Amino acid sequence: MPAAIRWRAYDETKPIEMFPGVVRRTLVSGDGQTLVRIELAEGAVVPVHTHPHEQAGTVVSGRIIFGIDGTDREVQAGGSYFVPGTVPHHARALEPSVLIEVFAPVREEYAND
Repeated sequence: MPAAIRWRAYDETKPIEMFPGVVRRTLVSGDGQTLVRIELAEGAVVPVHTHPHEQAGTVVSGRIIFGIDGTDREVQAGGSYFVPGTVPHHARALEPSVLIEVFAPVREEYAND
């Protein structure tokens, strides 16, 4: 059976501060993926971490340093990235930034936010 259709207005999302200056909002989650908006204040850091999910994203605005498996790269507005599951990665905002990310499979810990 296909996944149920889901709609969600932005004002229905809940801001969750993951780290100082890093706020995520789960935009929508389906049966196989989760779509998230991340806002980073200038200088905010997402420390090195791993998770089993594939992660793809794009920088909507701003500039970040994104490190994937020991390689750091500056990603500006319009740029995108992909992190395979279990690969160590981190980020640091060079200026206020907004990211849109998708995780597959579903990030259960984000899905109901």
